[in-house]
Amino acid sequence: MDAINWGELSFGYIKTDYNVRCYYRDGKWGELIVCASETIGLHMAATSLHYGQEAFDGLKAFRGKDGKVRIFRMDENARRMQSSAQGICMVEFPEERFMEAVRKVVELNRHFVPPYGSGASLYIRPLLIGTGAQVGVRPAEEYLFLVFVTPVGPYFKEGFQPTKVCILRGYDRAAPHGTGMYKVGGNYAASLQAGILAHDKGYAAVLYLDPREKKYLDECGPANFFAIRENSYITPKSDSILPSITNKSLIQLAGDMGMKVERRPIEVEELSTFEEAAECGTAAVIAPIARIDDLDLNKSYTFSPAPGPTCVRLYERFRAIQHGDVPDPYGWVTVL
Repeated sequence: MDAINWGELSFGYIKTDYNVRCYYRDGKWGELIVCASETIGLHMAATSLHYGQEAFDGLKAFRGKDGKVRIFRMDENARRMQSSAQGICMVEFPEERFMEAVRKVVELNRHFVPPYGSGASLYIRPLLIGTGAQVGVRPAEEYLFLVFVTPVGPYFKEGFQPTKVCILRGYDRAAPHGTGMYKVGGNYAASLQAGILAHDKGYAAVLYLDPREKKYLDECGPANFFAIRENSYITPKSDSILPSITNKSLIQLAGDMGMKVERRPIEVEELSTFEEAAECGTAAVIAPIARIDDLDLNKSYTFSPAPGPTCVRLYERFRAIQHGDVPDPYGWVTVL
């Protein structure tokens, strides 16, 4: 840990001391178990391997100027994981137990929470997986809930600087060839192919369109999308995108800042009318967008080459709450 250069961290995995686990067996959840191992034992017929009975979530902890550690909106993550579990017939992990596990794993690895001002944070990854052996297409009878942590830097190497994204009409965010569902279970695997192609072409991410008509904006690969126009915060309404906790929080902040909030279907052509555009999510908070290229139609939409004023206001307010620099009127942070 002493060798970590906090200011140069990438968004990747670094070994920490402990993770926390809980098993569902014989019809009930057991006690929380503290574990130092980075591996799990898994039956070769586990439903997580064969039928996708697996969900993950992500949240962060921050060290404030006062030295205290703050966890952001873990109750929302607990409820979102329960929603994922419902969608793929897994046994839900109770909300209070979820928050207990998160608090415990952060406390156990408290010295891995990056210092205030470093630009880094402690990423918290909860997992819920079907471990029971099953060859027939049926839900497992046993499950593992696990939470591990790792210190991370900015998700995008540019940090809070405008990036370039592209539209690839031949790919869906939900699943390859428009075949499936994304938001249930938290499966990102379907976006890997398009993401690699975009990165090879010099783009930070893919902006996906709706899988049915290719007419409306859905979300970016690792994040939700929002735009600013005439003091309005505009974000897509779609059943196929992740219910982003960051976006939900920004909607609250935008409304409290006197902005009009519009959550509705957004046609692609409307991109030309926006003053600012951005991605938002746990990993990046806000990543402003400088340009969107529709590669199939050979059309581009350009925005400010510097972070726009509204994105800056939202970003600074959001981060200030996360780090305890300003009061938290919403009860979003848990102080350890």
